[in-house]
Amino acid sequence: MSKQKTLKDKFSLSSKGLHTGLDLTVTFCPAPENFGYQIKRVDLEGQPLIPALADEVAETTRGTVLVQDGVKVSTVEHGMAALFASDIDNCLIEVNGPEFPILDGSAKYFIEGIKNVGIVEQEAEKEYFEIKHKMEFRDDEHGGSIIMYPDDKFSITTLISYDSVILPNQYATLENMAQFDEEISEARTFVFVREIEPLLNAGLIKGGDLDNAIVIYERQMTQERYNKLADIMRVPHMDATRLGYIMHKPLVWSNECARHKLLDVIGDMALIGKPIKGHIIATRPGHTINNKFARLMREELLKNR
Repeated sequence: MSKQKTLKDKFSLSSKGLHTGLDLTVTFCPAPENFGYQIKRVDLEGQPLIPALADEVAETTRGTVLVQDGVKVSTVEHGMAALFASDIDNCLIEVNGPEFPILDGSAKYFIEGIKNVGIVEQEAEKEYFEIKHKMEFRDDEHGGSIIMYPDDKFSITTLISYDSVILPNQYATLENMAQFDEEISEARTFVFVREIEPLLNAGLIKGGDLDNAIVIYERQMTQERYNKLADIMRVPHMDATRLGYIMHKPLVWSNECARHKLLDVIGDMALIGKPIKGHIIATRPGHTINNKFARLMREELLKNR
């Protein structure tokens, strides 16, 4: 039997929050056996704890938001994906605000932090959620689906599809979580230029910039409107006739967007609360459908206890 694992030591990461724009620090700490993942808001009186479980997700607009007793923490998915893919069962996560720092928009620095401090095996046995039969959730409105099949390990295939000449159909596969570091962790979050104004109007992406996201310009607009958006994003004016990717660092892989969606699926499945043995095929996934599927899995898990 495999043993539970936690971090050997704590590590901290700091940057602004993607949606709040606040300067934030998150600290990942060792935790005792059977602790799971729990998040402590160290900036609030009493330093309340929020269990990182799918049942506590209250919002899924451009990120996964955990809420308990009015206390919330958002954009947790990249850190959760790094813990889950690193086979860590127990971790206390301290954050000094309502959101995890976005860093470069990927899980790269979370993985580096875990590697730097190391992982320690604990005495308690690891309890897997073993998929015994096909499980499926479909979102007919948006054309998305998540299907999980029995397997002797955890693996994911993700397929994305957008009405876009720049970002057409893409897929990504991760057969072994040990390859997460080199195959998935550097995949950054992405946004379409046409989404920026609505997201800002919704009070989101206040900390978004060309260092922490892939920005996709795939529907031509007037130069005047493009200039106004460039001013909002605090970047130089660009030629509105040139479609393509806009960011400071070039694509790591041609299918980086599909790989990032796969990363998000792992982060949201981490909220099931157990390591998983099963193969996921996620078609047009997003945080909403991911959470609905994770809740379905939680129901199955609790039913079979």
